[in-house]
Amino acid sequence: MSEHQDRTLRFPTGAWLDTLLDASLSEDVGDGDATTTISVSADTYAEGEIVARSGGVVAGLPVLEPLFARIDEGVLIDCLVADGDRLEPGQAAARIAGPAAAILMGERTALNFIQHLSGIATLVDRYVDAVHGTDCRILDTRKTLPGYRVLAKYAVRCGGGANHRMGLFDRILLKDNHWASRDASLAELVARGRERYAELAIEVEVDSLEQLREVLPLNVDWVLLDNFTPETTREAVGLRDTVETGEWKTRLESSGNVTLDSVRAYAEAGVDACSIGRLTHSVPALDIGLDIRPIRAL
Repeated sequence: MSEHQDRTLRFPTGAWLDTLLDASLSEDVGDGDATTTISVSADTYAEGEIVARSGGVVAGLPVLEPLFARIDEGVLIDCLVADGDRLEPGQAAARIAGPAAAILMGERTALNFIQHLSGIATLVDRYVDAVHGTDCRILDTRKTLPGYRVLAKYAVRCGGGANHRMGLFDRILLKDNHWASRDASLAELVARGRERYAELAIEVEVDSLEQLREVLPLNVDWVLLDNFTPETTREAVGLRDTVETGEWKTRLESSGNVTLDSVRAYAEAGVDACSIGRLTHSVPALDIGLDIRPIRAL
C-alpha cells in the first residue's frame, strides 16, 4: 500500500457508473466482437492475470467485476491487491477466469479504465512525495475527461491527493472571468455567496499581490494564487500572515504551471495546497496488460 493512500477509500458507485460502463462497452463492442467470433469457440475457457508492465500505484480494480458481468456473469475476478497499493513491474494486480470470448471482448475496455486511473494515482503519488514533510496538500481540478470525473477524483485519492470541488455546485470560486463579467463589487459578490449558499466555501482567484490585498479583508475561505512564482508566493503568504493575525486565516492555494520540479518550492513557500490540472487532464497511462494462460474447453 502506498504510504500516501487514504485508508478509508471507498470505490464510488451509482447510476452514473452504470451509464459509463454501458457506454464504454457499447462504443467498443458495438454489434459484436467480430475478431473473437471467428477465432474463439463459445466453449473455450481462459485464465489470465492483469499485470503491471511498469511500477506505479493501482486504481480502478473494482471496475472489473461490474464491467465483465455485463458481458458474461461467468467471468470471475480475484483482485490480488487493493486500489492505492504500489505495483512493481511484473506484479499481478488481479486474476481473471471464465469464457475466453467474454474476457477478450472486455479486455480493452477494462484496461482502458485501469491504465488511466492508475496513471492518475501514480502521478499524484509522485507529487505528494515531492511535498512530503510540508503542510501542503496536493489537489486536483475540474480538468477531467467528461463522464470520468468521479472516477478520476477517486484515483487522486488513491494516490494520496485530495479533491478540490467536484463541480460548479459545491464551492464558489470567483475566477478572473468572473471578475471581468461581474455586476457588482467583489465584496458584494462574496456577501451574495454567503447569503444564498451559506453552506459552501468561497474562494477567489487572484493574479497579483495587489488583488490579494483587496481580497484578504473579505475573510474568504480560500484564495487561489494563479501563476505566482515561488518567490511571489512567499510574499503572498507573508502578506496573509500579516493581515490576518486572529483566529481566522484564509487558506492559500497555488495553481498554474506547478510541476514536479517546482511543487516543493511552492510548498516550502507556505501555501496550504497546490492544485494541478495535469493530474487528470493529460496524465500518462500506467502500462498494464492482460496475460492469458493456455486455454481449455469448458
